[in-house]
Amino acid sequence: MRAVLQDRYGTAEVLRLGSVPRPVIGDHDVLVEVRAAGLDRGTEHLMMGKPYAVRLATGLRRPRNPVPGRDVAGTVVEIGAAVTRFAVGDEVYGVAPGSFAEYVAAPESRLARKPASLTFTQAAVVPVSAATALRALVDVGRVQAGQSVLVVGASGGVGSYAVQIAKALGAEVTGVCSAPKADLVASLGADHVIDYTRDDFADGSRHYDIVLDIAGNPSLNRLRRALRPRGTAVFVGGEDAGALTGMGRQLRGALLSIFLKQRLALLVTKERGSDYDRLTEMIEAGQLAASIDRIYPLEDAPHAVRQLQAGHVRGKVAITMER
Repeated sequence: MRAVLQDRYGTAEVLRLGSVPRPVIGDHDVLVEVRAAGLDRGTEHLMMGKPYAVRLATGLRRPRNPVPGRDVAGTVVEIGAAVTRFAVGDEVYGVAPGSFAEYVAAPESRLARKPASLTFTQAAVVPVSAATALRALVDVGRVQAGQSVLVVGASGGVGSYAVQIAKALGAEVTGVCSAPKADLVASLGADHVIDYTRDDFADGSRHYDIVLDIAGNPSLNRLRRALRPRGTAVFVGGEDAGALTGMGRQLRGALLSIFLKQRLALLVTKERGSDYDRLTEMIEAGQLAASIDRIYPLEDAPHAVRQLQAGHVRGKVAITMER
């Protein structure tokens, strides 16, 4: 099968189009014929092997799985002996490591049936980013109707879904982004948009019940200044957050939170088909839509990664298998 391959860690230059055998599935796996894949920041970090702590799971010197990609949408073509949730021919979406390929194996627990209202391309950019936003807001942030939510990094993959989900939960939403992306954030439903190049969300003029810290690395003091006295800040991500663990600030915040009325909470990554089922309900109810900036064929995946790294992406990027 055709696949994007990397035999070492590095920037997009390590990626190349090649050919590898189809995956062999286990008893609890399904084999998916990939129709489209999504590109997210996690895929970029795994490609580069940074922060270095990720290499404990992915391979110390080189990636154990030479095929990048996580988000996937496609059709089930084979099922393992113990699979009960899917049958051959089902259209699915979810998370499957190695999705930048024509076929990928995935545990059935990390997949859900594709929303009927979405194309494969639209569905492929939902799972990782939208589920991250859902868990950050609901499971960790515990957002309630009428609360105020600040989304720092509102124009990116996770942020674009966080704005929509927070609105669906009945919150008043403020999005932080750059001026060229303000129209996108407003179109997603944000009540207020802050241009971070001109205004400081922590200047004391407004305070929020929930702050999602997705992009950048504001100091703990800045996050606390933006929060109400019993507010919650959720650490979702952060670029340039240290080469070793990438979580020093988050861990300090979680420790400091023990002594505060404010909560500084760390989001733990999970990949669950049940989350994608919840997202499907929101999509079919018209509360959530995929925001796709660009679509690339498989052979142009390295260019897609470069665009993401350069900060040129509004919303999400999709990779399709169509020649």
